[in-house]
Amino acid sequence: MLNILAISGSLRAASTNSALVAALAHNAPPGCRVTVYDGLGRLPIFNPDDEGERTPPAASELIDAVTQADGVIISCPEYAHGVPGGLKNTLDWLVSRDAAVEKPAMLVHASPRSLFARAALAEVMRTMSFALCDDVLEIALLGKKPPDVEAILAEPENRRAMHDALNAFAAFIRAR
Repeated sequence: MLNILAISGSLRAASTNSALVAALAHNAPPGCRVTVYDGLGRLPIFNPDDEGERTPPAASELIDAVTQADGVIISCPEYAHGVPGGLKNTLDWLVSRDAAVEKPAMLVHASPRSLFARAALAEVMRTMSFALCDDVLEIALLGKKPPDVEAILAEPENRRAMHDALNAFAAFIRAR
């Protein structure tokens, strides 16, 4: 059983990125378990002085979750042409750890317009030594209200796209 950790880079209650990672968890193919990380908003601001024995419990939970995962999926909104601060802070807690080194990762997108954040996030993750999968999932949810998001994610072609993306990511993980 592959254990995949899915992270939404948004803290919004009605986040389309969070809806997308939740839908991925519900559409996991046999042999994959997708767990959604929900601690983004509880992480303190990264401070290198708080590493080692002083690592806050919320950061330790994140580090352990990434370490134990076979792969990581990130769905990230774009704010002011960049990666949201909360997600960048999450990644900063992993920088000096081995958790990210050669960890298979895949990016998924809820907006076709997040091109700046996509490039910035991929650069940060490559710098951290994540092994980025070339397969990318995009389901256009930008500007949709929660009932519409739910309906779009339930459409057979989108469920199939999620299933296929997870299968491709699983193959990427197993090939490493």
